[in-house]
Amino acid sequence: MKLATLALILVAAPLASAQNFLATYKGTPYTDAHHPTGPQPIPGIVQCAYYDAGGEGIAYHDTDAINHGSGELNPPNGTYLNEFRMHEGVDTSYTKFHDPKVQIDNNPYDLVTPPDGQLYVGWTEPGEWFNLTVDVAHAGLYTADLLYTSNRGGTISLDVNGTPTAPITIPSTFSKDEPVAWRQWHHWNLLTNAATVKLPAGRSVLTVHILTEGQMNLATLNFKPAP
Repeated sequence: MKLATLALILVAAPLASAQNFLATYKGTPYTDAHHPTGPQPIPGIVQCAYYDAGGEGIAYHDTDAINHGSGELNPPNGTYLNEFRMHEGVDTSYTKFHDPKVQIDNNPYDLVTPPDGQLYVGWTEPGEWFNLTVDVAHAGLYTADLLYTSNRGGTISLDVNGTPTAPITIPSTFSKDEPVAWRQWHHWNLLTNAATVKLPAGRSVLTVHILTEGQMNLATLNFKPAP
């Protein structure tokens, strides 16, 4: 087989696989009154909590059907943040700065300070995943910075239209100096250039997989054109 023919086959196969994935995918971009725009734009900040609509096995997989953040840790009181997607299996919560007794997400052990009221996906377990529909302005190579917490480290991965990419090692944000045990889940960090992915122009579906350890809070992926 000629090298030119082989190269054409290698390029065409991932493209055909991506087209097949998009053609059969039944999830839809999440929208609500606070996020009415549909697919999340790239370049830009992709919010993990705005994972796709479609339910268990289509837009996400979670180990149980209970949202342990919205409606449980955060009591249902009619507010957007406390009731955010409370009837879905993915566990969601948000950063809190105003507890009069103890600093939660603006604590002294943060490596970076997240925005107040930042939604995130938490209570993660190995084997769980969620999809994010995005709209890419220009085809090309992109890097993504991840805003996260992780009290034990671990690995995740980011599929592009069903095609896996290399595992991403998540450094632990555990601090031996932290006096409040539960706050180990609230030490925020920004992992720069966490992932480098090649994206086609237009609609794509990114799948975040929790591979090992879990117990991470995943807030945002900030996509920028690679240098």
